[in-house]
Amino acid sequence: MMQFVFWASLLLLFYIYFGYPLAVKVGAILNPRPIKKTGDYQPKVSILIAAYNEASDIEATLKNKLQLDYPKEKLEILVVSDESEDGTDELVEMIAKQADCNVCLFRQVPRQGKTAGLNMLKEHATGEILAFSDANSQWDSKALSLLVSNFNDPEVGYVTGKMVYVNSDGSLVGDGCSAYMKYENWLRFQETEIGSVVGVDGGIDAIRTALFQPLRADQLPDFVQPLKVVEQGYRVVYEPGALLKEEALSDGNSEFSMRVRVSLRALWALRDMKHLMNPLKHALFAWQMISHKLLRYCAFVPMVTLAYAALYLAPFNGVYALAALGYAGFLILAWCGHKKESGGKSLSAIYSIPHYFVLLNLASFQACVAFLKGEKKVVWNPRKG
Repeated sequence: MMQFVFWASLLLLFYIYFGYPLAVKVGAILNPRPIKKTGDYQPKVSILIAAYNEASDIEATLKNKLQLDYPKEKLEILVVSDESEDGTDELVEMIAKQADCNVCLFRQVPRQGKTAGLNMLKEHATGEILAFSDANSQWDSKALSLLVSNFNDPEVGYVTGKMVYVNSDGSLVGDGCSAYMKYENWLRFQETEIGSVVGVDGGIDAIRTALFQPLRADQLPDFVQPLKVVEQGYRVVYEPGALLKEEALSDGNSEFSMRVRVSLRALWALRDMKHLMNPLKHALFAWQMISHKLLRYCAFVPMVTLAYAALYLAPFNGVYALAALGYAGFLILAWCGHKKESGGKSLSAIYSIPHYFVLLNLASFQACVAFLKGEKKVVWNPRKG
């Protein structure tokens, strides 16, 4: 019995992190679905930004959007302040007076969270395309043009860009979270080749205004909105040229808290959109959702069963003893990475990748516990780098 548990757990983990991506890659080679995009397609765009106490970032974010390589007469920027108290509103109004395109501030009182704020902004938007930016997101100058070019294809309903983590000086981060994003971005590229991606980056994405659907305040817009687009029969695609540079969180505790929050809201999103995981109705996308999201968030289960089975079987067979030692070594490297990071030291890949892998799965575990208790996250605090 324990041998079955060991090999089943090992094979499931291999499938989650390697088997599914390889299968998608094969599908992309055998049956690619190219996107009919063109840089000549330039409809009016409304950039929506939800902010809560973002005085330290909002000015730079708005100036970044005003410097985008896109016709100013076809651009508007709408900001919702979720009852900010730190001068965010005043900064937005100051920028609005100086801007060469329409910049509008809306105030949401009482505080209701990002999703409710985006619902509000949509009612005031006049663009054919809605683009979403976080209050601390820095886009490449050509990012919006590249995002929008995909909407020339009538089958495309939602487009997400590429997030890269950077240090405070703007240089690329070379640690575990960066490795994770490279892995995710590669997978999104392959998923786009076969149809639609499952997950997007909420800091740089866009939707056809006609396809936007108001969501409940507790729903995660970065996850549910693109799923609603798939539900309506359109593609959700990845544009690797549309770059978002985001400062990496400076400590593991902040990253862990953020991952727990995002994972919890994603689990509720999976429950709300569980009908898309019905293989009888959505064969390909159901497989993608189950493999890329549901199994990924539950990967801590086979991790635990694999460890238990390896320890149980170790005294009886050298293969299992080696597996147990390898598992223990991986966890030791993760713990060392945690201690080094807590001490303010930079991490090499040998420590950062195990550390970040364990952090993600511990966050998923905590989120699953909270999900089973019925907990929900609606409002948020600024992401601290």
